[in-house]
Amino acid sequence: MKMINIKNEKLFYIGGCVRDKIINKKSFDTDLTYVGNAIEFAQNNPDFKIIQINEPFGTVKIEYNGEQIDIASTRCEIYPKKGHLPVVDKIGCSLKEDVLRRDFTINALAQSTLTGEIIDYTGGLDDIKNKKLRVLHDKSFIDDPTRILRALKFSVRFGFDLEDNTARLEQNYLKNINYDMSYKRLKKELTETFNLNSWNAYKKFVSRKIYKLIAPMDFEIPKFDFSQIIEKYNIKEPWIIYVGLLPDVSSLPLTKNEKKIIEDFNNLKAQNFKTDFEIYKAFQNLQNETLIMYSTINADIVEKYFEKLKNIKIEITGDDIQNLGIKPSAQYGKCLDYILEKKINNPQISKAQEIDLIREFFSK
Repeated sequence: MKMINIKNEKLFYIGGCVRDKIINKKSFDTDLTYVGNAIEFAQNNPDFKIIQINEPFGTVKIEYNGEQIDIASTRCEIYPKKGHLPVVDKIGCSLKEDVLRRDFTINALAQSTLTGEIIDYTGGLDDIKNKKLRVLHDKSFIDDPTRILRALKFSVRFGFDLEDNTARLEQNYLKNINYDMSYKRLKKELTETFNLNSWNAYKKFVSRKIYKLIAPMDFEIPKFDFSQIIEKYNIKEPWIIYVGLLPDVSSLPLTKNEKKIIEDFNNLKAQNFKTDFEIYKAFQNLQNETLIMYSTINADIVEKYFEKLKNIKIEITGDDIQNLGIKPSAQYGKCLDYILEKKINNPQISKAQEIDLIREFFSK
């Protein structure tokens, strides 16, 4: 947690940054909460330069000593529509009311910027000690089903398990899912969870039937652990591989490119490859994510393409064919494929031998 140089009896570090400091993990953000109205707090401090105000949520971005800092007001929230974004019910509530709107006890800790005291209203310190994930109330997953994915993500990051009642609440919800939910939020959690590239997370995702949040069809985990090949080929956004294997992801707001990765995989599944040339032609214009998805069907073929075939290139171009006095035509493409197939079978072929193959092709 990055320490700030503002000390105030009503200003607290809150949530994940406090948790991460306790368990000695690197924190991605430093979250600050002011007990009261943070906007008024900032406006009344002459040392703060206000950069941005979000009135409905009671948040303010300030610059202080050359550093930009976000401060949130304590607030209460309600869920007028279950599964969707909450709305702010009250700005400037007590610290206890503020933490009780959060997801898990381990994320409901606060620390005073003035004294350094840890404030724990929900038993988060004990749950950190016992490596348990516990929701704050029994309707937590009904309010926000994306918390099920957050629990999966935290279990992978920290090695924590669901405590018994939280596990029961999860299973009860997954047997009676409200599919009228925010799929934009669901996609965000899927992305963060599976960009960790954890096969263990995927096994839990399938065995606990968390995948049913996306679609109700039954799904079995692939037999091939593709997390290693993802790491080997340095895939930057592996989540689409994990999620794209599900039988139906039409509920998710995918980008055009994400949809193409999945569509190409589904088209690839129907093909039957007999030669290395056929593999090369089918794979050469596909994204690596699609190919790794296909490894769940035939890992040997994908490995052969990445390790043996992918970097094979012919040296000649259409200009070389024309320089031999052969007029441009549709035969050019067939000739290049003819030479490519020869080179795939014998990568040692030189450019001079490729030119001989041009003559051989057009002499037929």
